Amino acid sequence: MFVTNFFSENKNFKISNKKEIRALLKKICKKENKKISFINYVFCSDNRLLEINKKYLNHTSLTDVVTFDFSTNKKNIEGDVYISIDRVKENAKKYKETFKKELLRIIIHGLLHLIGFLDKTKEEKNTMTLKENEYLSLYSKLKFHVEHKQQKK
Repeated sequence: MFVTNFFSENKNFKISNKKEIRALLKKICKKENKKISFINYVFCSDNRLLEINKKYLNHTSLTDVVTFDFSTNKKNIEGDVYISIDRVKENAKKYKETFKKELLRIIIHGLLHLIGFLDKTKEEKNTMTLKENEYLSLYSKLKFHVEHKQQKK
């Protein structure tokens, strides 16, 4: 079973392209030889993510994503991914990117952590960025395919 939930602690924030994102996550997992049992994406504020960061990871800095892996075997993915909408907005400005693309990058980043990728060293960060870019480009192809398919109906 494949369950991906999207929750928002901010009433003004809503994911509009859930179907396409779920399809992308499923494709990524297939390419990485994994299956999603469940993932909960929780969109929140900087303050909320900082609380989580302090409480569970003993970190005192702002971050865009915190991932909790609950997987009991290496093939299936189970976890929670907390994403700061405030950080995503700031990073989009900083990197001169659209909010939507930066958010998608962070959604992918969280999944990559659940798959087992790390980003502590420079080499790990480079690998993670390459994977993010690969899957962002896959999303563009997939989105075109989904839109094209819908037009045929």
